[in-house]
Amino acid sequence: MSSNLPMPSNLEAALNPGSVAVVGASDNPHKVGGRPILFMKKYGYGGKVFPVNPVRAEVQGYRAYPDLASLPEVPDMAIVALAGEGTVQAVEQCARMGVKVAVIMASGFGETGVQGKTIQDAMLAQARAAGMRIVGPNSQGLANFGSGAIANFSTVFNDLPRIAGPAAIISQSGALSQLIYSLLYQRGIGIRHCHATGNEADITVAELAAEVAQDPEVKLLLLYLETVNDPHRLAEAAAIARARDLPLLVLKSGRTPSGQRAASSHTGAMATEDRVVDAFLRHHGIWRAADPHDLVSAAGLYLKGWRPSGRKLVAVSNSGATCVMAADLAEEMQLPLAALADATRERLNAVLPGFATTTNPIDITGALLSDSSLFGKMLDIVGQDAGADLIFAGIPIAGTGYDVEAFARDAARFIATTGKPLALAVPQVDVAAPFVKLGLPVFDSDRLALRALDQLAAHSALMRRVRMTGAPAPVHLDLAQGGKPFLNEADSLALLAANGIPVAPHRLCRSETEARAALRALGAPVAVKACSAEVPHKSEFGLVALNLRSEETVGAAFAAQWLKLEQMKVARDGILVAAMVGGRREFAIGARVDARFGPVVMLGDGGKYVEALQDFVLLVPPFDPDEVMEALARLHIAPLLHGVRGEPPLDLPALAAIAVRLGEILQAATGRIASIDLNPVMVEAEGAGAVVADALIELAHDRDLS
Repeated sequence: MSSNLPMPSNLEAALNPGSVAVVGASDNPHKVGGRPILFMKKYGYGGKVFPVNPVRAEVQGYRAYPDLASLPEVPDMAIVALAGEGTVQAVEQCARMGVKVAVIMASGFGETGVQGKTIQDAMLAQARAAGMRIVGPNSQGLANFGSGAIANFSTVFNDLPRIAGPAAIISQSGALSQLIYSLLYQRGIGIRHCHATGNEADITVAELAAEVAQDPEVKLLLLYLETVNDPHRLAEAAAIARARDLPLLVLKSGRTPSGQRAASSHTGAMATEDRVVDAFLRHHGIWRAADPHDLVSAAGLYLKGWRPSGRKLVAVSNSGATCVMAADLAEEMQLPLAALADATRERLNAVLPGFATTTNPIDITGALLSDSSLFGKMLDIVGQDAGADLIFAGIPIAGTGYDVEAFARDAARFIATTGKPLALAVPQVDVAAPFVKLGLPVFDSDRLALRALDQLAAHSALMRRVRMTGAPAPVHLDLAQGGKPFLNEADSLALLAANGIPVAPHRLCRSETEARAALRALGAPVAVKACSAEVPHKSEFGLVALNLRSEETVGAAFAAQWLKLEQMKVARDGILVAAMVGGRREFAIGARVDARFGPVVMLGDGGKYVEALQDFVLLVPPFDPDEVMEALARLHIAPLLHGVRGEPPLDLPALAAIAVRLGEILQAATGRIASIDLNPVMVEAEGAGAVVADALIELAHDRDLS
């Protein structure tokens, strides 16, 4: 039976195996080795099942085999439900036989420390040599309800029988996959895939996501990650999802240093700076959830196929208090209340009692008790207003005398006929029941309903964002620096200028006479700065003098800095005399190559408090000026950028152009440049430009970026 199959180019054998062996099979359907067999029978798996049990002739109605060598054929998949050394031996034998995929459920490997990781790596090496893929170890397993291939021992599949549906869950954690499954189940949302990857020695969440995203029956894809082991594959999954208009949402834990340490101990994963993860997910149109409940809260809205083109909200309620609170929440979430058209208000006046309001939010008042048709009429009228993108309906109280069944039918008809997103806040369980029965998006509170609408609108905008296309201008790189880790400032500025980034006028001087001449050429005031590739941080050594206005002070600064460099026994590349460029505000722009995600650009408020205030955003190139402008709007200082108290707005397009070009430079120089620091970047009033006053480029040839 031995064979040496090449490693499959996809995961067909993992998600749709033609045959499955269960090593460590149990006749007890509630044990780890028994549950996959139970589930495959229960959910209609049509392939062959080969239980492997040395002491039983039959397991759960299937003929059993004493060992792998006794199987009548090589299975596509082997579920290894053994512990300790038994797992290692079974995986080795599966690899020799030519099994395509092994699902390893046992723990005690890479998540436990160095020794466990060594065993895990050796097991993986044998599998790869034979072309076999591994799920796990420490994995709860895979579950494709579409084919019935349930290589998974999750309790929840027995306790909460699966509802057929379009959602897919892929998680590093088995427990989280069960929780997400349960939360969707409570909302009546069916599951097609539910996979848990565990330690990810081989197959990752991202790799499975790229495969599952191609399933035409999947309409919502939810991921749980403790680390992003495979960002390029996750980017591929995101591209597939966007092409299919498939919402892709991620819950990524390890936001804090404490969480990152816990994630490492859980899966043996290496933590990544959380802001880089945020930037990566946003770049690829992936929505990041805060917790499991947040991950599923808007699921019902996504599955209606709603992709609103705007964020303007109309709120309707039978309570004036709910209308007021909805207005407060809308402003908090930056959901502008739609200004109703005159025709809309005229139609509202025609159906509402005279004491009701026809402005947005719309208070139907207690008239709803005597006229149940008002709810449907209101929805129909506001739904036809072109300015209404999102509809919120709050029913805080109803009961005897209210025709709630009619409200639910009217809401269902509204959804079916208008295609506009509607979220209902109905806190009373018995009142909510008719809406739930009809599959309508119902929430326990106003805040949850409005947050779901906010998320839907924001994520839809991310998904449909189209970046400006076209090849960037050629990038010119002159990085010869004699093996030193940094370019000096003059060479750093020259590289930027050669690539179209405005830099402060300057002269590199090697004598006091040249320094004095530079002042005359540039005009006062000037900065005098020592220039040496061996001293990247000049101010720490007193090698920067600012606002010098006379030849005498410039000459004295040159002499002092030249002598200081000699005393430090470092290369004296020269002394830089640079014009003191002004600006309305200082910014800092930086770029570095992240070990996992590649080039990342930082853009934020500058000045001496930049490290303390941490007011910055990250962008993953390639990006365009529009993305930079969106990012700037997320800064704490954003309200100041467009002019306040008579100040002119800043030249943000000029700042955005520098950021875009910096991203292009770092992309072109990956493997050669480790980081670029532009601080300060002086930004003038709108139309007057932006200029880099200081720059430092760190080279990558002596730095491990793997």
